Amino acid sequence: MTGTPENSASPERVSAEQAVAAGKDFGELAASARGVFWSAYDPADAATRIWYWNRESNRESAARCLTPDGFSVRGRVYEYGGGAFCITEDAVVFANEKDQRLYRQPIDGDAAPVALTEPGCRYGDLRYSSGAVLAVEEDGGTHRLVSIALADGARTVLAEGADFYAAPCLRADGRRLAWIEWSRPHQPWTATRLCSSERATGDNNSAWQAPRTLAGSSIEDALQQPQFDAHGTLFCLSDRGGFWQPWREQDGALQALPAAPADHAAAPWQLGGCSWIALDDGSSLGAWSDEGWGILGYRAADGALRTLAPQYSRFRNLAADGQHFYCLAASPTCPAAVLAIRRDDFSVQVLADVSPMMPVARIPVPEPVRFASGGSESHAYFYAPEGAASAQSAPPVVVFIHGGPTSACYPVFDPRIPYWTQRGFAVVNLNYRGSTGYGRAYRQALHESWGVVDVDDACNVVTHLAAAQRVDAARAFIRGSSAGGYTTLCALAFRDVFRGGASLYGVSDPLTLGKHTHKFEADYLDWLIGDAVADAERYCERTPLLHAERIRVPVAFFQGELDAVVTPDQTRSMVSALQANGIPTEAHYYADERHGFRKAVNQAHALQAEYAFYCGILEQAPL
Repeated sequence: MTGTPENSASPERVSAEQAVAAGKDFGELAASARGVFWSAYDPADAATRIWYWNRESNRESAARCLTPDGFSVRGRVYEYGGGAFCITEDAVVFANEKDQRLYRQPIDGDAAPVALTEPGCRYGDLRYSSGAVLAVEEDGGTHRLVSIALADGARTVLAEGADFYAAPCLRADGRRLAWIEWSRPHQPWTATRLCSSERATGDNNSAWQAPRTLAGSSIEDALQQPQFDAHGTLFCLSDRGGFWQPWREQDGALQALPAAPADHAAAPWQLGGCSWIALDDGSSLGAWSDEGWGILGYRAADGALRTLAPQYSRFRNLAADGQHFYCLAASPTCPAAVLAIRRDDFSVQVLADVSPMMPVARIPVPEPVRFASGGSESHAYFYAPEGAASAQSAPPVVVFIHGGPTSACYPVFDPRIPYWTQRGFAVVNLNYRGSTGYGRAYRQALHESWGVVDVDDACNVVTHLAAAQRVDAARAFIRGSSAGGYTTLCALAFRDVFRGGASLYGVSDPLTLGKHTHKFEADYLDWLIGDAVADAERYCERTPLLHAERIRVPVAFFQGELDAVVTPDQTRSMVSALQANGIPTEAHYYADERHGFRKAVNQAHALQAEYAFYCGILEQAPL
């Protein structure tokens, strides 16, 4: 590949800066009697702001931004945050990124936000009910559920004693509380408990009785998203049937509801998710994954099912009012959109969206791929490079490994992908065994097998596509962030498939990670690999840092200096080991980044540097 240098900003290809600029996203959404609200992240200044659309008086005009300069709406509970704002009758309550305090900001007028909490704690999964905000509170290593009164900031502890909490919700009469909790060593996608407590008397100011565990105490049942409908019935999502599907409380037990045999939620890495809603008339709104492809469906009270907004392939943060359904959506050609869907005729109105910044005709289309691996089937999305139909030879390929590792990639527009395909690379977005969206058994396949099944899948997808002459196996690269960086380094150390790779804040030493990482993931490695003492040999076998001499191809590293999840010393140790062995390496450290790069200039630099690194390996000039 030859052509003009990257910094000449060729009009024919999306630049690294343009790709990053197209990475704007919508994070959360909530609806109230006042309208619909959503948060929007802009990489230009790495800030997240709340926007507001009033369906009554603002129907034809654009939404307006509520968040003033100097504030950014982002919580850090469990490090990954989520549920960072909620709506009251006349205000927004949000977690401010810089100091993690809760602030109250009036919806009308220009009044500045006023602090509702003192410094020192983090808050997430905010829910408003009857003059108070329910929240998950993080105080150092302690977590609990609290209620914070809007009038004076008075704080009441609702539940404590478990290791982790999520999703507090109140019945409409304020007399029953439900939530999700779990204890170490479990993660919220392996085993949780659905709990409930009631008021001691009919007085809404009376004390809460001792909590009861409604589900999850006798079997490994990953429950999430509890909610009460207007009639007081409690619902949740459970994967006890093999998929995350809706269940309801009936006579003291959970009863399955009619649902597609598919995951109706993703792994809850962040708080505040909503992917299924019980509506007041007995109907429901839900989003589920059909082998990775998102479906939004309305199920009427009589059971009839209707698919909504079929042009989109991922749906998040569902909400509803009397006139509309709302959600955040994305498609193969749309990075992110806020949708309002009329309940009477199901017509779709786009309230806000993010431009892909390129003609739709030039956007690569995700092609679902199934391939044999480890005695079963695994999943990926393949993106052919531009001009593939007329090419005389198979193209080089970059295999993308998602983070998590219990997470997933989706068939939606990702501006990094056309950056590569417009430069002649094929891209594989891999949902290796262990990813979410394909049921509990597929997700559980990663148990004590991290560094093996994911690596097998990364290698086998290259073999599969090369056999079909879709890619050139001799010019295959692998890249991943966080847990994806670990899979990348394992593939480079323990397999002979890839010409090089890139680790973005990736794990090189699982034992060190286990000693220094945060509470939320402190026991995750026990599930992914095994006990650090009893399975010490297994750890040794799967630690790239201890086998650095087996990596014989170039590797690039990208690391945030403020990272509290995968600390910078991991990257420095791996780089030093490779350099001592004479392996070509590049290492880029970003003083102002944490776990996951948020600043546009850093994201663009990393993308451009990674591409140039691969071009150097292939001995060709960057386009």
